[in-house]
Amino acid sequence: MKHKNSTLYIIIAVLVLACGGAALWAWNLLGAQYEYEKIRVEIPAGSTTADVQRCLTDVLGQDFGSKVYRIWSLKDGSPERAHGSYLVEPGTTALTLAKALYNGRQTPVKLTFNNIRTMGELAARVATVMEFDSVAFMQACDSVLPGFGFDRAGYPAAFLPDTYEFYWTAAPQKVVNTLVDTRNKFWNDERRAKAAKLGLTPVQVTTVATIVEEETNKADERPKVARLYLNRLDRKMPLQADPTVKFAVGDFSLRRITGAHLAVESPYNTYKAPGLPPGPIRVAERSAIDAVLDAPQHDYLYMCAKSDFSGYHDFAADYNRHRINAARYHRALNKRGI
Repeated sequence: MKHKNSTLYIIIAVLVLACGGAALWAWNLLGAQYEYEKIRVEIPAGSTTADVQRCLTDVLGQDFGSKVYRIWSLKDGSPERAHGSYLVEPGTTALTLAKALYNGRQTPVKLTFNNIRTMGELAARVATVMEFDSVAFMQACDSVLPGFGFDRAGYPAAFLPDTYEFYWTAAPQKVVNTLVDTRNKFWNDERRAKAAKLGLTPVQVTTVATIVEEETNKADERPKVARLYLNRLDRKMPLQADPTVKFAVGDFSLRRITGAHLAVESPYNTYKAPGLPPGPIRVAERSAIDAVLDAPQHDYLYMCAKSDFSGYHDFAADYNRHRINAARYHRALNKRGI
């Protein structure tokens, strides 16, 4: 009887140890936590099971990445469903991440852009966040934007600087449509009525806004600058806007416009081409557009950067006064060797 009891105790002890060992193994696997700075795991389209494993271990490290992969593979995870981008933060467990991969529960990415001058810059910025590349973005623009009435020169007017959320796997056409929808909501009936009162389309207002934005980074001066250009348009005077010349020659770093720059043949050179340029010379901020729509009345037709290099401008209603202001500024440039 004693022998039978001893055998029973041994069996129970082995089972307890086995269960304890299994529990410890499960805890080490399922409860393992990511310890480093937050990072994204991206599973590209067309990945194989081996590719998923490689992505996990390359980004998360061999130990934690292997544990996530082991759990995911034990659940018969599908690479097609795992396709996506997943944010991994400190404290994320292997089980939590494996379940997200198994269910294709991506973490949205944030697309933020501002201070964008060209469509190439915008395409490159979008491509840093999304799975598709800059070429696909431009192709999507060509596919989507004409349907909203934009020609190529007007493409920048289809977008507004902001922060947007998308899934990494979103199609480029979906991204472009979402961005245009945001722009169209901004151009509500009230703003469209203001544009019509100025005798301009929303794209033309945006074009003026981009010139204003390039002329001054002083928000309190933008409405004044906007009215100056509107005055010139009303009088059918050449805009003679230096930023459009910089755009035409492809160099926004120019601090002094010379005769060679002014001689450039381009529809964007408003010293030679009448009226507005064909389209915006950057992606305009909302505030710059509103500065045009709400520009206060004045009689100024000329402006010149202040000689104190404060970023503000001297304004004039007549050319003689403008020549005095310009001469003062050019002396300051010469003094600085610019």
